[in-house]
Amino acid sequence: MQDNSPSLAPAAEDHENLSLAQDLRRLADEAKAFAQAEITFQKSRAAFVGAETRSIVLLLIVAATLVFFAAMAFVVGTVIALGPVLGLWGAMAAVTLVLLMLAVFGALNARARLRRMMRIAGGSQDD
Repeated sequence: MQDNSPSLAPAAEDHENLSLAQDLRRLADEAKAFAQAEITFQKSRAAFVGAETRSIVLLLIVAATLVFFAAMAFVVGTVIALGPVLGLWGAMAAVTLVLLMLAVFGALNARARLRRMMRIAGGSQDD
């Protein structure tokens, strides 16, 4: 009866005939191929990130512009809605004062956070 199963002996003999220099050469070739594949992958990944970043920035600009126009529509609508109650000049003054108070509140809050951040980042512990 003849055995048709693959034998591991020829593969082992091939490995025994390889010298250390050939092994190192083969390892270096594989490492070079791996490094080139990794570089190609990272380049394509960077190109993808760059293209997506551009798209994201453009979408954010469009969104910010639309939010600005929505806020302006709200302000104008508020002035028009308050016109019959306070008069046109009174409505304009009331809306302007409320917006200025919100701006001052935001600026004071930002200043307090900046001071807190500088105190913490500077390492001083005085409270």
